[in-house]
Amino acid sequence: MDAYAVRMPADQGCTVLVAEDEALIRMDLVELLKESGYQVVDAVSDGQAAVDRVRELRPDVVLLDIAMPRRDGLSAAEEIIADGLAPVVMLTAFSQRDMVERAAQAGVMAYLVKPFGRSDLGPAIDVAVARWEQMRALQDEVAGLRERQEARQVVERAKAEIQARLGLSEPEAFAWLRRAAMDGRVTLAEAAVRVVDDLGGDGTPG
Repeated sequence: MDAYAVRMPADQGCTVLVAEDEALIRMDLVELLKESGYQVVDAVSDGQAAVDRVRELRPDVVLLDIAMPRRDGLSAAEEIIADGLAPVVMLTAFSQRDMVERAAQAGVMAYLVKPFGRSDLGPAIDVAVARWEQMRALQDEVAGLRERQEARQVVERAKAEIQARLGLSEPEAFAWLRRAAMDGRVTLAEAAVRVVDDLGGDGTPG
């Protein structure tokens, strides 16, 4: 690992990992990034090393060349993105539509066609990071909605169990469940889960 490949404090700028198999291009890219205010945490020459170092260093963004030994950049990008490790900017000497489509399918947030300069690099990184943050926020929102839906479903099931087993009306069943939650110092959904589990064969709360 080279001298520049030392992880810097997060407040000193966006951290970047570079994967490029051509040494001169890799060195030039590192210099461009440093001159643009980015912190290069490592620079590797193949796709597998990129995946391994991303898991270890957790950079803010990864720059991956497509054509690399051991493992190509698209395959590495798929694993990095699927595991939620970091956004990826793809580096390629090709601008064919099929490459762009494969990169998009892999979840790549932005790509650069060689040769490119400093004026191209920053916007591509900014776009990738912004899209990644939006995607993660959306995933969190969807997960929250799913959790709330599941909570509502278990509460409804618990109310139905209470009504059937204890002979209460729906408002009475809800009040019973709310008291159980307060007494147990748990959420309504947690109390509902306990009710569904406890109102068993004998028809009485456990």
